[in-house]
Amino acid sequence: MCGIVGAIAKNDVVPFLLEGLSRLEYRGYDSAGIVVANEGLHRLRTTGRVSELSKLVNTGGTTGFTGIAHTRWATHGAPSERNAHPHFSGDHRKIAVVHNGIIENHEVLRQRLQQDGFRFLSDTDTEVIAHLVSFHLRETDDLLDAVCSSLAELKGAYAIAVMEESRPDRIIVARNGAPLLLGIGEDGFYAASDASALVQVTQQVIYLEEGDVAELSDQGYRIRNCLDSVKGCEVTRTVTTSTLTRDAVELGPYSHFMQKEIFEQPVALANTLEMVLNAQSISPQLFGSDAQTIFSQTKRLLILACGTSYHAGLVAKYWLETIAKLPCDVEIASEYRYRDPIADPTTLVIGVSQSGETADTLAALNYAKALGHRYSLAICNVPESALIRQTDLRFLTRAGPEIGVASTKAFTTQLAVLLLLTAVLAKMRNKLSSQEEQKMIAALRHLPVAIQRALQSEPEIKQWSGDFSQKHHALFLGRGVHYPIALEGALKLKEISYIHAEAYAAGELKHGPLALVDSGMPIVAIAPNDELLEKLKSNLQEVRARGGQLYVFADADSQIEASDGVHIIRLAEYGGVLSPIMHTIPLQLLAYHVALQKGTDVDKPRNLAKSVTVE
Repeated sequence: MCGIVGAIAKNDVVPFLLEGLSRLEYRGYDSAGIVVANEGLHRLRTTGRVSELSKLVNTGGTTGFTGIAHTRWATHGAPSERNAHPHFSGDHRKIAVVHNGIIENHEVLRQRLQQDGFRFLSDTDTEVIAHLVSFHLRETDDLLDAVCSSLAELKGAYAIAVMEESRPDRIIVARNGAPLLLGIGEDGFYAASDASALVQVTQQVIYLEEGDVAELSDQGYRIRNCLDSVKGCEVTRTVTTSTLTRDAVELGPYSHFMQKEIFEQPVALANTLEMVLNAQSISPQLFGSDAQTIFSQTKRLLILACGTSYHAGLVAKYWLETIAKLPCDVEIASEYRYRDPIADPTTLVIGVSQSGETADTLAALNYAKALGHRYSLAICNVPESALIRQTDLRFLTRAGPEIGVASTKAFTTQLAVLLLLTAVLAKMRNKLSSQEEQKMIAALRHLPVAIQRALQSEPEIKQWSGDFSQKHHALFLGRGVHYPIALEGALKLKEISYIHAEAYAAGELKHGPLALVDSGMPIVAIAPNDELLEKLKSNLQEVRARGGQLYVFADADSQIEASDGVHIIRLAEYGGVLSPIMHTIPLQLLAYHVALQKGTDVDKPRNLAKSVTVE
């Protein structure tokens, strides 16, 4: 989970590299480094944020027309200057390497290279790549050939960029299992892990495919695919115009990206549901040209996801089984890929991921296919991601770039798409009447407005945040379809405020968690005015009888009254089937404002990174 940026241009590339790193910092921020060619390779590395690297660059007056840079989230080796990228190898033909991913066979390669006389100066798996390229440069004068030969020996997922001191007029980049794209600019050629790093210079991009190796020079670029052979053959990849704009990846009037993304949710949901909002009916074609055929053969669903996306899948399970009457299993992708489940060709496998590059979700999807699952669907926010390219059907959430590590608008747009999928499947199975379909469309049309109203609870939530910030633990309770929302609320609080928070189905209180309840334990309850409200009230009484402090998010017409130890915030309306999406909003705001009170880094919480591209 690291960020790579590279450039070869007609002007000084250092400002571009530093700005690109700052835009990629959500991918990793425990150390950063840069190397540029200027009468030799000049490298600067530091622990901490990109801002620290910028200070070093400005102090040293570093400039150059060719360079690569990196922001790191540590996997192999502690965050330190010696483990920061770029890594060097070689004396006569010195090279520099930056890397995103994990090399699984690095220990075997390290032992072999040490026997060949290579000296390792870091604890990283990345240094293996640098020495391996140097080794193969003994056999060829061409850096591109040496990189291709090296890649043939690597096992794992990676994106890399390589420079050679004796040839400062080119950069070699490659991808296999980790994202990397090229930028075609008027004054140069660029590479980055994410399009957000390129908007400053170009919107013309090439998304490299698995096994692609590209050579960038001041004259242009060429691409080989080395997946099937050592040398590979040259290939042509489509140049596309990115729709990403500078405004989309800048803060604007907001204090944090998380705050911005919370308040962007009404627009993100409207964009995601645009094709439905103007339609008179819900069509399977929304999920792809083959959706009608595939859905008609679907008798079961399997959702594979991680983290917040997994919680979206848990909500969808309630919807799919209740409305569409289809059995649904939801699996944590990192667990599914290591067990021996029973495959069913009539099961539609659904991969849910914000980035579409989540390593465990991609591996689980491929594993499901290998087991015999025939059809797959991707729900994702990135159009050119690996997940989108590897599935039969797809739906883009159109949430726009999400920079904050704690997911907000990606989650609610995933929920909206999963509810839309539920409606399509229910209609095809004659479980949704025409009247019910129109009600569903009306509810989805109203959703952006309902979310805007839910955001109006912010002033009251700010008042709660002062009390919460003094606590060390919290419990979140929900029942039925709102239990996964409680899970998501607890995750948000622990992610950015570092308060230990756990979520339970409220009926489970007396089976253990009630032992934790006392006057110092805040309990957050989601209390929509649904068929389980009376059951939830009984659970809340159990908490109050033991001195617990209740913080309840209720609907306007929920018959729950505030009293000593019972604090209530009421949403403007009851959302019906959309209630889980609406009740997500105040939980996001609670986590955000508690984190502000505690003074934590809201957008870049410790030990976490946004795009989890390693196992």
